[in-house]
Amino acid sequence: MPEAVKWGIVCTTNAPIADVLGFAAHHLDLGAHRIYIYLDEPAPEAETHLAAHPKLRVIQTDATYWKRANGKRPPNHQPRQTANATQAYHKAGDVDWLAHIDVDEFLLPDAPMATQLAALPHGCQTARIKPIESLAPDSPDDGVTWFKACKPSPRARAADANTLYPVYGPYLNGGFLSHVMGKIFVRTGIDGLKFRIHHAFVGDETNPHQIELPETKLAHMHAKSWDDWFALYQYRHAKGSYRDELKPVRPAESGGLNLHQFFAEIEAADGVAGLRAFYDTVCLATPGHRAQLDALGLLRSHRFELATKTQRHFPAYASENTLSD
Repeated sequence: MPEAVKWGIVCTTNAPIADVLGFAAHHLDLGAHRIYIYLDEPAPEAETHLAAHPKLRVIQTDATYWKRANGKRPPNHQPRQTANATQAYHKAGDVDWLAHIDVDEFLLPDAPMATQLAALPHGCQTARIKPIESLAPDSPDDGVTWFKACKPSPRARAADANTLYPVYGPYLNGGFLSHVMGKIFVRTGIDGLKFRIHHAFVGDETNPHQIELPETKLAHMHAKSWDDWFALYQYRHAKGSYRDELKPVRPAESGGLNLHQFFAEIEAADGVAGLRAFYDTVCLATPGHRAQLDALGLLRSHRFELATKTQRHFPAYASENTLSD
């Protein structure tokens, strides 16, 4: 059996402290040797609890940090994320692999992460993890989070989206609201490597010698509840995953709309009620929705137990707050 390796994660976040600690605790439980947390906004309480853990490195990205990094703070969060991830990569000398993921994304390995990475060929420098997208509970939470998966083939994804969501499917890649390409681990020690959101670059080469890790999924908590999704909607529509610069699933000349245009049309026609109807159809884990996904082989589930993991790794925070799974 190959010798297990050390792996780590880098994440830039401005999420609430409970979410950040839950994210860190989940990955510490999986065996992460190092987690770099870049705080995108001042968060003194989070910084205190995170910095107390020996496997975490917390970086406050204040004006002084950005002056040292590249002169000024980029106005959009994507270049801030990639600059932070690239910086962490080039100082991550105590791990063999580093993943760049978001605070609402969770690695779900079927076998130990370190063992999977150790089994990769020596020439492999990039390991890709494909996503599954969360569904929001439609009834009191029983601790199970339901997810939809998607198929590798664009043609199969289009067919599934149209079957699941006849009205909305033509505008959704595999029925997903978020990315279908997943995120990557990169082997450390590569000179000149630059992280991006979904890729890594070495000169003109993208994702050098990439191999997929089929025994791990990336659980993306994109729509935890209507209130959560709607609270993030305006930002995502303007600057995030629904921004106008992203490409549509179908070419514009074939009637395709990107998500920015698609949601703008829903709002123009039916306002918030139209957005809620969309959300209830695409994002809710109703029994009927789950049955449709299951029939297509796309239904997944997981119990996270983040409160228990947070209590284990951040006992001082747990002693000051009431946590429950």
